[in-house]
Amino acid sequence: MAKVRKHIYFSGQVQGVGFRYRATNAARANGLTGWVDNLWDGRVEMEVQGELSQIEEMIQEIQSGSFIRIEKYQMEDLPVDEEEWSFYAR
Repeated sequence: MAKVRKHIYFSGQVQGVGFRYRATNAARANGLTGWVDNLWDGRVEMEVQGELSQIEEMIQEIQSGSFIRIEKYQMEDLPVDEEEWSFYAR
């Protein structure tokens, strides 16, 4: 499958519940690259890159967190960054 890059905004109970920690672990376990960060308005922002099926699996793993409640997320396409090699929390 082809590699894709997505810019995602998550809303709901996504700050102060281990979202970034869980996202980082899930992304690395699925061989994804990118970053995740908290926003001032209570949302979480992420750029993630890899196969679409791996990105979808990562989102499912994040949602399985005990206190994390994703009410909605918006996903947009971005150009692939061939120079990126890791996933990290900002």
